[in-house]
Amino acid sequence: MKALVLESPGRLVFHADHAQATESTAADSVLVRVAACGICGSDIPRAFDAGGAYHYPLVLGHEFSAVVEEDGPGVRRGDRVAVFPLLPRPGQPEFDTGDFAQTSNYDYFGSRRDGGMQEWLRVPVANLFALPDEVRLLHAACTEPAAVALHGVRKMRIGAGDTGLVIGAGPIGNMTAQWLRIHGCARVILADVDARKLELAASMGFETIDSRQSDPVQQLLNLTGGRGAERVVEACGLPATFVQAIACAATFGEVVFMGNLHGDFKIGEKAFSNILRRELRLLGTWNSKVVPRGTDDWSTVLKFMDRDLQIAPLITDTPVLEEGAEIFDSIRKRGAYHNKVIFKVSPQLCE
Repeated sequence: MKALVLESPGRLVFHADHAQATESTAADSVLVRVAACGICGSDIPRAFDAGGAYHYPLVLGHEFSAVVEEDGPGVRRGDRVAVFPLLPRPGQPEFDTGDFAQTSNYDYFGSRRDGGMQEWLRVPVANLFALPDEVRLLHAACTEPAAVALHGVRKMRIGAGDTGLVIGAGPIGNMTAQWLRIHGCARVILADVDARKLELAASMGFETIDSRQSDPVQQLLNLTGGRGAERVVEACGLPATFVQAIACAATFGEVVFMGNLHGDFKIGEKAFSNILRRELRLLGTWNSKVVPRGTDDWSTVLKFMDRDLQIAPLITDTPVLEEGAEIFDSIRKRGAYHNKVIFKVSPQLCE
């Protein structure tokens, strides 16, 4: 089968005849044909950093959609699905509550085991989410990052008419802004240093802050009459933007830290005093939840996808696996503008 294989740090090789993995997943698993698979920001250091992957060789890809190839418990051949990549293992308290990402022992497609940048996989039925008729398989590859964004937004106590701010206008930041709007924020502002991402955000009806032009905190205060934003999400993972997020929060506001931190985060006396005096609520978020089924993050994403939650505007590249090494290298070197890159693993399924 076709597969894009990470053979060693920085060495991604396309194979036309890669052997299908034989490692087991669960008793109730079915064969699926991968339709589309997105490149996550975390895939870049995983692909290029020394020791970035758990093992080599490895097939990357934890953001993917597929078509079921055989009947199984509750699924039929031909079903179109999104695939939850985390494979929980029972016997831990967090497993019993459905907090699978909080368990200390789990498996994961695309990082701990081979993932979606290949044609065929065996997947537990419990990890499959049926797509509504209107959702395209190409867009369904974004279910995972959309669920991560939703999981963070759901931690907030959003009130009708609130102002939301998202620092970082990449795909997850943009989807976070869409969720803030869906949940009732009257104004949603996106801040970034990339004019192309800001232009996209503006075309989707969001206010924008260009952080290259002047102090983004002061720009936000100017936009809000000095009040700040009631709901703030940091989606960059930079020490400077962590501090900015706190400074932008209004009195009694909430800040969700969504970005993986790169570097050391230090907070000064004034910024810490702002947390106390404004009585801010600081929240961390990680991954997403798939229980209780029906109102979980993944089911909710699919109810809104290609309706209020728009994926198509975010996609800049739809390469095939044969182009994998080239597109990964371009992303790493910033050789071209790439917002959301989704492989058409099985192009005929993505039309």
